[in-house]
This record gives sequence, structure tokens and C-alpha cells, in this order.
Amino acid sequence: MERALDLARNGLGNTWPNPAVGCVLVAADAVVGEGWTRPGGRPHAETEALSAAGARARGATAYVTLEPCAHRGQTGPCAVALAEAGVARVVVALHDPDPRVSGRGLEILRKAGIAVETGLHGERAARLNAGFLHRLRSGRPRLTLKLASTLDGRIALANGQSRWITGPQARGFVHGLRATSDAVLIGAGTARADNPRLDVREGHETPRPPVRIVADPGLSLPLTGHLAETAGTQPLWLLHAAHDHDPARAEALRGIGARLLPVPRDARGALELPAALRALGDAGLTSVLCEGGGRLAAGLIQTGLVDELILITAGKVIGAEGVPSVGPLALTDLGAAPRFHPVEHRLLGEDVLTRWEPRPQG
Repeated sequence: MERALDLARNGLGNTWPNPAVGCVLVAADAVVGEGWTRPGGRPHAETEALSAAGARARGATAYVTLEPCAHRGQTGPCAVALAEAGVARVVVALHDPDPRVSGRGLEILRKAGIAVETGLHGERAARLNAGFLHRLRSGRPRLTLKLASTLDGRIALANGQSRWITGPQARGFVHGLRATSDAVLIGAGTARADNPRLDVREGHETPRPPVRIVADPGLSLPLTGHLAETAGTQPLWLLHAAHDHDPARAEALRGIGARLLPVPRDARGALELPAALRALGDAGLTSVLCEGGGRLAAGLIQTGLVDELILITAGKVIGAEGVPSVGPLALTDLGAAPRFHPVEHRLLGEDVLTRWEPRPQG
């Protein structure tokens, strides 16, 4: 099962809207076939492993990180494929809560006379597919907010200079985060100021680059610049105000290959972020990495949409005139401040990484 989990990680960021699954077939104490869900969600891990094993699958034990599917999509159900291949035993790490599966896959296997065991490394399997499970439960992708700041919480000088706050090891780590996320989200201000690529480099190349998403209420993204110029080769999605935008501007952005997702405005005139995340979930995304800026970070924290916060702190001090990592939260009571608890702490070269998860209020 540990090998199956390792294989499943190959699919992170590549298989949405499907989960990242690994499968290992073992016969006579030897691996006879293995596979993982391929980019775009097809073929499934079980199909890959059965194809590699061929006739050796008969009488084998299959170790699968998620309950084999029971529904017919572009291919037949994996539970049926395992039964038809003559597998004698199936060990499943985690039940699939997808209503199209949800126990039906295990039922197919048991009715075929296959011995079924569940729960082996279930917690690890759940962590690996946290985004897939989160989308099923909430209708929106799991959101990780990444902040890279100085010791005094600044992300840029007053003149906007920000390269580089953190060192090369930290930048490599962020590219790894991008490679295992379905999408990367920034605000329109960051897109205009930094002209980012939001691609994957630093040795973390991936077969399915992450979707670049810009929260851009007024569709202000320039038609020139890295994001616009590569919209035909790496997906670019724009979250924009549903009703008050220029139709000609929208058509021009569609013309360069951008996908436009309309979202209502909130009472302050900003995009309604819960609706924006639901729109991304409806589009199939299971995990989103937000890379700022401060106003977007504040909005996500304020609306309780941050499922994980990754803070990378550099040993530098900029001062109060620098740009803060999180914008205004309009707090009048310290007890109402959003709270997080630490789950990881380690060095990235000369920078410090801390990983936080939200702490329930009360």
C-alpha cells in the first residue's frame, strides 16, 4: 500500500476532477503490475496495473488507495475490471464518498467472490486526496494560501520591488506546490504589477500545468504580458464580476484563449469569494494554491476559505512602509481574529517554512 500511495502522488495536480489513485498487484510475493491515474483522470490506476500484469493478475492481490469506481464513464467500472481479471483479494485504503461509488465498488468485488479489506493507511490516503474529498463535501476546491514575507510581514518594498524576498530553496518549494496543485490563484493587482508566469519550473515539470486563475472583477488583465501571451498553451481562467463588465473586453480575452467565470459582487463591490470558489469547484478543480496579494489573502481569510496556510519567512526586515502580506481585516475585537494552529515547521535554506491549519472559533 505504501508503494500504491507513492504511485498515486504522481497524479497530484494532474488528474482533476478525478482523484489521484495508485494501484499495485502482487502475486507470489512479487509485484506483477502497478499503475496510477493518468493526467486528465484516464486511464485509471487499476486499468494501468491490470494492463501491466496481464494474465498474472489472476489470483493476485490488488492494493488500491481509493475504492475502485463502480460507474461507467469513458471506460467501464474498475471494480468490474478487477473481478473479470480474476483478482482474488483487494485491499483498499479509503472508501470513495462520491455518490456514484460510495460502497458500490466494494459490493461489486464481494459479489464476485473477492476478499475485500479496507482501511490500510486510510489516513494517509485521505491526506493525499484531501482536495478531491473536500470538493465532494463542500462543493469547492481545497485552498492553500501561500505567503512569503519578511520577518515583519512584508512582501515588497513601498515601490513594489519584491524579487527576491525568499531564497532559491523556497522558490523551488513553491514550484513543487504548483506542480501538485490543480490551479494557482492571484489577484488582478498582482497580475498587473508583477507580470507573473505562474508556470512550473525549478525541476518540477508536470504533464498537466496548473490552471492560472486571476480574480479580476473588471477584466483588467492586459492583453499583453506573460499570462495573456501563454493562454493558448497553459489554461488561463478569469473570475470576473457577472454583470458590470465590457462585453468587447470579455470577447477579446476569450479570443486569446482565456476562460471567463462570472461571479457576483459582495456588499463591498469585490468578488463574492465563496461563490468564486464554488464556481471553481463546479469547473472540476479540487485544489487551488493562492499566491496573493494581500487584499485577496485578507478576503480569503476573512471568509473562512483558507484550508491551509503556508508561510515562508525570510530573515529580512523592510519596515512599516513595505507592502503587508495580508490586507485589512477590519477587526475591532482581538477575540474575533482568525486563528490557525501550526502543523509543520522546518528550514528551507535560510528561510523558515511554517504550515498552519485553521482553528475553529469558540
